[in-house]
Amino acid sequence: MKKILLSITLACLLGSLYAQDRPVLLTDSTLTDEFEDAELFQEQSELDPQRAALLSAIFPGMGQVYNKQYWKVPLVWGGVLTFAHFINYNNRVYHGLRNAALLSTKGLPNPYASIVQSETALIRNRDNFRRNRDLLIIVGTAFYLLQIVDAHVSAHLDEFKVNDQLALGIEPSIQSTPLFSQALGVSFVLKF
Repeated sequence: MKKILLSITLACLLGSLYAQDRPVLLTDSTLTDEFEDAELFQEQSELDPQRAALLSAIFPGMGQVYNKQYWKVPLVWGGVLTFAHFINYNNRVYHGLRNAALLSTKGLPNPYASIVQSETALIRNRDNFRRNRDLLIIVGTAFYLLQIVDAHVSAHLDEFKVNDQLALGIEPSIQSTPLFSQALGVSFVLKF
């Protein structure tokens, strides 16, 4: 619980930092004369990146809803629920094996005797489930932070116009090899 509160506090503090408050304006007449023919373009986004990150930190997936990227919400919740399920499962099995190992060292009957016969195997399995639980907590926290970063970056990128002509295509290709033969492959073609 302390780690979750610390993560949320850290996300809120990081969300209050501003990398770019105001656009830099060219005031030197020599520089503006040089760019007279250039078309100046500035578009303001309706989305606030800090708000998107804060919403996503408070409730996973809410920043994606704020950014109107509804298709990402099932992915975020699928990841959150998957990590929660496997962390809970590994934690329950770890505590059961730990209690069984404690009973076994005291000479009492082992409740897992039908599955694990020796005490060393019981301890090894206990350590494996503890390691898996800890690793899942670390990866789950990284996933949580990644969805916050995704909401923040997506809100920033909303202000940019994307050319409709821009496309990435996947096409089959045949290429020659040094041995005078040909190899089938796939090529990625960027069209703009």
